[in-house]
Amino acid sequence: MTETFKGFVAALLAFAFFSTHDAVIKSLGGTYPVFQIIFFSMLFAFVPVSMIILADKAIDNFQPHHPWLVLFRSVLAIVSMSCGFYAFTVLPLAEVYALLFAMPLIVTVLSVPLLGETVRAQRWAAVVIGLIGVLIVLRPGMTELSLGHISGLTAACSSALSSILTRKLGGEERSAVLILYPMILSMLAMSTTLPFVYKPVALEDLGLMATIGFLSVIAQLFIIGAYRAAPAAFVAPLQYSQILWATFFGALFFSETPDFYVALGSFVIISSGLFVVWRESRENVSKRTPVLKTANPRFDTGPQPK
Repeated sequence: MTETFKGFVAALLAFAFFSTHDAVIKSLGGTYPVFQIIFFSMLFAFVPVSMIILADKAIDNFQPHHPWLVLFRSVLAIVSMSCGFYAFTVLPLAEVYALLFAMPLIVTVLSVPLLGETVRAQRWAAVVIGLIGVLIVLRPGMTELSLGHISGLTAACSSALSSILTRKLGGEERSAVLILYPMILSMLAMSTTLPFVYKPVALEDLGLMATIGFLSVIAQLFIIGAYRAAPAAFVAPLQYSQILWATFFGALFFSETPDFYVALGSFVIISSGLFVVWRESRENVSKRTPVLKTANPRFDTGPQPK
């Protein structure tokens, strides 16, 4: 088995785990507040993540070199997670993914002022076409723009800005810092809401919240393995496989069938995103390849392994 094929399999498994993670969120969203789901899922994820990080003898401390940027990135992660979780609880899975898949296009736009990227006409055209795809999904004037749609777009925008911050920090911050701080701050922020939103949790539902946390950790480990084994240009496009899982889980568990506009808009957005990834993978086109180094719309854990 070649290294590239191993990376291919690892990436597909990672995005399958992420999609399962999102389906479980949706299944709990009708019963429990989003903030409560986030708190318990982060609490269960924190245990294995902290054990993995503490087992790394190369890490001597967790003090950030750029504390304010790390704090800002952590706040963005909380916003992205909260909005993403909420969108999954109120919208069809495929529709949420269509909105989240606008993230690479937003990253491309933000990379110009924040990273000094030079984006030429072809990538700008892909961005414009992708945003038209977003409008096809939203259908302004034909359907009511709900809080779920706004949340999905907010999750994509905050994730894009978080990714840009990660690229701007480069290798100056250790991955352990970029992973632990958002998790800890997420738990602290969500814990302040529990006195106001808490609902008693059934034991089986607590197990599902633990499943969300463990799936996110396992998926990230597979993503890291994929980037170690295969080129980023090969791994990054595989995140769009999640739309297939969303369609499958939506039909199987939630009686969801993507309508024509969601399917068409998704096709336009994904095609634009794939073109951006292809352009970035070419030599002398992108200096920092911000889109290629973004593994997942809501789980950017820091610099990808070389």
